[in-house]
Amino acid sequence: MKKRLLALFCALAVGGAVTAKTVGATSPGGNLRMEIEVADKISYTVWSGADKVLDACTLSLTLADRTLGEAPRLRSVKRSSADEMLERRNPTKDAVVRNCYNAVQLRFAGDYAVEFRLFDDGVAYRFVTSLPGEVEVLGEECRLGLPAGSEAWLSEVNGFRSMYEEPYTRVAMSGYAPSDKMSYLPVLVGMPGGKKLLLAESDVRDYPCMFVRSDGRGGFESLFPRVPKEYGPDGDRSLKVLSEEPYIARTQGTRTFPWRLAVVAEEDADLIENELVWLLAAPAADWDWVKPGLVSWDWWNGMRLSGVDFRAGRNTESYRYYIDFAAKYGVPYIIMDEGWSASTTDVFRPNPDLDLPGLIAYGKERNVQIVLWLTWLAVEKDMERLFTTLEEWGIPGVKIDFMDRSDQWMVNYYERVTKCAADHHIFVDWHGSYTPKGLFRTYPNLLTYEAVLGMEQGGRCKPDNSNYLPFIRNAVGPMDFTPGGMFCSQPEDNRSTGSNPMASGTRAYQLALYVVFESPLQMMADNPVYYYREHPCTEFIASVPTTWDELRVLRARCGEQVVMARRKGDRWFIGGITNNQPYSTEVALDFLPAGRSYTMTSFEDGVNADLQAMDYKKRERKVDASTVVKIDMVRNGGWAAVIE
Repeated sequence: MKKRLLALFCALAVGGAVTAKTVGATSPGGNLRMEIEVADKISYTVWSGADKVLDACTLSLTLADRTLGEAPRLRSVKRSSADEMLERRNPTKDAVVRNCYNAVQLRFAGDYAVEFRLFDDGVAYRFVTSLPGEVEVLGEECRLGLPAGSEAWLSEVNGFRSMYEEPYTRVAMSGYAPSDKMSYLPVLVGMPGGKKLLLAESDVRDYPCMFVRSDGRGGFESLFPRVPKEYGPDGDRSLKVLSEEPYIARTQGTRTFPWRLAVVAEEDADLIENELVWLLAAPAADWDWVKPGLVSWDWWNGMRLSGVDFRAGRNTESYRYYIDFAAKYGVPYIIMDEGWSASTTDVFRPNPDLDLPGLIAYGKERNVQIVLWLTWLAVEKDMERLFTTLEEWGIPGVKIDFMDRSDQWMVNYYERVTKCAADHHIFVDWHGSYTPKGLFRTYPNLLTYEAVLGMEQGGRCKPDNSNYLPFIRNAVGPMDFTPGGMFCSQPEDNRSTGSNPMASGTRAYQLALYVVFESPLQMMADNPVYYYREHPCTEFIASVPTTWDELRVLRARCGEQVVMARRKGDRWFIGGITNNQPYSTEVALDFLPAGRSYTMTSFEDGVNADLQAMDYKKRERKVDASTVVKIDMVRNGGWAAVIE
């Protein structure tokens, strides 16, 4: 009898967790609070201060033989916490990131658990399973209940095949219906009172990416692409999915599943500063051979050179011109985009108009290396041989394009390619890609992703959409926007053509993007002819680092204005952009060390920049920690500076 009473007492002493139906948790600073309910389903609610920000969210994982999270039987509750400083490889915000959270893991009968983590700026959960062999996942429920009166910014698509380059659509959740278009992640939610949620995912490996649509009740529900079963031809750079399996994933039964996360932002600046996708991703090797940097890009400007004594095109003379330009400004890379090879499928032979070995040697003499563009299909056909060959040629990086899918097979393809490239000391830039899901932490040679309506889209790329990017797209990982247009225009005047591509926003706006947008591999998209002509602007662009030691967000209104300061070593850069309304503000330079004098060189909108977007003025002045700087931007304008 005494033994039975002792066993009962021990069971109850596990924090009441074995029999409890409600489990509470708080973030380390106490500002976020969560209640997890275990009844016929698993659900949770999250508060930020007194405000409910996620309401009665439900989750489950449907396997071929059962549904995890349906009629759950709670076995135990385990709590843990962490508070550590982590050095970040290829940092785009701060070189050292604080990983501070409280966690609670609920283990259920049936060999599975759900782990929740609460940070001061967000919450996340994932399934953890300990099942034998392989399992087929038929579906996953991730329902996100939102407060009444919420609105959202969506990247709406008609189906799972997408280039992930959709503009943001602002919708009232009360009017968003299940029959409306779905959206890929991340999604931004604005709530009554001004707080915001950024819905995203991390550590997506051997599993499809998540999409969301209306649940018909003012919130979101998840949906996922199924595993392809049969393919058909689709041109020279992709394949068409003809049929699908009945499941979204076939995977190991013992594993952790992707994190479902929500950044909780009391201020819009919190969205920019968050690091949750990186923190929740699986860490890997810390490779010091990976070298981020600027890259001169040939595709947007079409290699239409002028003032030269040779025929411009994808040929030896033109690429020597690009190499000479990069060498002059200390740009470490040029990219050879589509057209460098004999065909998109024959990537072992350069086109006959260019001497690739000779160009590689020419660049090496001038400290400039060549990055090559490839289709994903060409890489898949002979991956190991291809990367072995590129390593032998001395190619440091590749740009891989046209995946346009995010099912389990394609997610695994990203990892296989990135790993194989790493084995040969080659970095990767993913184009035609899905948005970052944390793999850039797991493999530091994955430098950047496209997945954005960027400047290559010409007149479609407008500041009224681009100004959301620091708060949504760039908030989940690096972004290859391809900034730097010198032929600048106000959006209504943009008549971008192949021979004369134009960039919406003022000249100062274009310069500021190099400070505002984050990408360890950052493009100089325009023609070297124009960069030579605009020498002061080019000097500034070439001086901006692509990785950083420290970030300070000075002003932030999502989609409208942002002003931020970034530090690399002992130099500070400031970048500011605004939407189609002029904006003026003052910023204190109190982040500078006291007792020292600095020179600030700024590029500002000219007095007529609202009419002629290429109008700018360059200023130099002495500043110190007590200086307050007045920043004036015209509509679709910008402000950029270096302090040294």
